Amino acid sequence: AAEGIGAALAAVRARIAAASLRVQERLGTPAPAVRLVAVSKTKPLQAVLDAYAHGQRVFGENYVQELVEKAKDPNAPADIEWHFIGHLQTNKCNVIVDIPNLAMVETVDSVRLADALNKAVIKRARTTPLRVMVQVNTSSEESKSGVMPADCVPLATHIATKCPSLLLVGLMTIGDPDRHAQAGPNPDFASLSTCRGAVAQALGIPAEKLELSMGMSGDFEEAIEAGSSNVRVGSTIFGSR
Repeated sequence: AAEGIGAALAAVRARIAAASLRVQERLGTPAPAVRLVAVSKTKPLQAVLDAYAHGQRVFGENYVQELVEKAKDPNAPADIEWHFIGHLQTNKCNVIVDIPNLAMVETVDSVRLADALNKAVIKRARTTPLRVMVQVNTSSEESKSGVMPADCVPLATHIATKCPSLLLVGLMTIGDPDRHAQAGPNPDFASLSTCRGAVAQALGIPAEKLELSMGMSGDFEEAIEAGSSNVRVGSTIFGSR
């Protein structure tokens, strides 16, 4: 299994590099580096260790309990960077912030959650602010988490100005996993990029200072070509759930 994961990781990295090169050729400037988040939800810690042995350090988890179990397992290397990419309830903030190598929460979707995370970080006395992203519901579907595009600026501004223990690093969307790339430019990716422009303008920073987390197993190359700097790939690396 380890060999399979290693080969799959190498293939994904090669596809990321090729997509980045296409961006570079189109822009005529070096493309932003793309971070690969290996989504290990529902997979045993051994699968994480196999990917780790092949050089992967950033892993994404969707469920608090599963993340805590894996991160606190004595066999889990301390230099893994865990990204939380699932829906987070405010009452779970203390539990998740207690993970020392929690590198990022990509799914902040309300002022209430931002405030709860900020408080939890202060309580935990982390030495550096916790990096967070604002999750945007770019398809405006009722069933999906995330703020509506119109609300991303107020939430981002709140994090940047009222949550000193959080560091806003970008915006994230799940998008429509069933959409086919042949259907033309992805509206979710375009929407997130537009949101980033609006947030950057409101905060008075260059748009490039904010990351875009978009793209999963089925569309990460298209996402990179649309400006993504953080792709979340699970089944292509670990096999289907």
